[in-house]
Amino acid sequence: MSDLKPSQIVEELDKYIIGQHNAKRSVAIALRNRWRRRQVDPELREEIAPKNIILIGPTGVGKTEIARRLANLTDSPFYKVEASKFTEVGYIGRDVESMIRDLLELTINMLKAREQEAVQGKAREMAEERILDLLLPDSGSRGTRQQSSQAETGSTDDSGLEVYEPEKPAAASETREKLRRMLRDGRLDNRQVDIDVSDRSSSPMVEIFSNTGMEEMGINFKDMLGSMMPRGSSRKRRVTVAEAVEILAQEEAQGLVDMDKVTQEAIEKVEQSGIIFLDEIDKITGKEGGQGPDVSREGVQRDMLPIVEGSTVNTKHGPVKTDHVLFIASGAFHTNKPSDLIPELQGRFPIRVELDSLYKNDFIRILTEPKNALLLQYIALLRTEGMEVAFSDDAVEEIAGFAETVNNQTENIGARRLHTLMEHLLEDILFDAPDIDQKKLEIDRAFVEERLRDVKEDQDLSRYIL
Repeated sequence: MSDLKPSQIVEELDKYIIGQHNAKRSVAIALRNRWRRRQVDPELREEIAPKNIILIGPTGVGKTEIARRLANLTDSPFYKVEASKFTEVGYIGRDVESMIRDLLELTINMLKAREQEAVQGKAREMAEERILDLLLPDSGSRGTRQQSSQAETGSTDDSGLEVYEPEKPAAASETREKLRRMLRDGRLDNRQVDIDVSDRSSSPMVEIFSNTGMEEMGINFKDMLGSMMPRGSSRKRRVTVAEAVEILAQEEAQGLVDMDKVTQEAIEKVEQSGIIFLDEIDKITGKEGGQGPDVSREGVQRDMLPIVEGSTVNTKHGPVKTDHVLFIASGAFHTNKPSDLIPELQGRFPIRVELDSLYKNDFIRILTEPKNALLLQYIALLRTEGMEVAFSDDAVEEIAGFAETVNNQTENIGARRLHTLMEHLLEDILFDAPDIDQKKLEIDRAFVEERLRDVKEDQDLSRYIL
């Protein structure tokens, strides 16, 4: 999926997001440029910087949804973070460098899971051998050595060392192979066995909010405290053979993964193709007419600038360069504008795309067209109760028109208005569904008008409920 053409990226986004063609095009070009850069000669490749993007538009028009779907379209490391959670250096809270560390951790976990999946076959074989050792302790390599050490008879090889032969090895091997066949056929799945599992409940959960710069000094408080506290010990657990195979296979898979290799590959992927989505960037713009720098806003912008420009962030896994990380920022900019950002940061986001507000026709399409359309979700939920619910075209049109009206009269929250409307519209049905005898129901315009009439007529009630 990482080599999709721009038109294919837009086509994939169209399956879930209605409209916003300009934003989809800009994101598609940015993603394709990542692939193009990898095809360039290494000498010039380092000089090609990513063209960061700012998505501008009111809430609920698809900015975050575009970011979420990008994660599924590309094999690039992807991390979404709200800019409003950061604070300036020297103040308690999350520093801006933490987003690079978090991106790296996510990438390591993703690659680790992928490597574990790749060695799953070998891990299951090893888990199978451990299960057979439990079921038949005196067979196999481990059991044979135990049995051999107790044997009375032995022989001497050419080097003069005494070698013990197990008693009746053929019989033990035959029994083991018979058990192996039974295990693979599932005939032992319900048998109970005792296995040693890691007792994670006794492991200390430590969350540290440290000041900036501690990782630069080589200090990691989690590792320090973790080494002082007792680690989770193993404990006996009685499970079925089927459960034991899964538990032991997972344990063996973790041991087969080369974490040094995974970490190095993760750092390279983050540096060369990492993507960070900075949501709510408008919340860190300085207050209009304010005096002096704002520690929680303009200070955050100044701290963010070197990371967006390209710098080296120290992590517990090693240094990570941000020169080629793609940043996609978004914000509603209701009370401010992109030009309120500090000039240096503005220059690092050369591509600006304004997303369109949503109207009645857009709401109709949002309700019916996407693969995860809201109406399809409610139909599927009620089907679990044995109910078949259908929405007529005029009912869909009425819901969309009402969403547009309420957005115009109150706060414009875009497509999120449809969620509040649908919950209010279907509240009684969702509550009584298990007890309703009538299992087929068609929702038409009259039903929608009856359910929403009071809210539509009462402006104060509309503000309160919707």
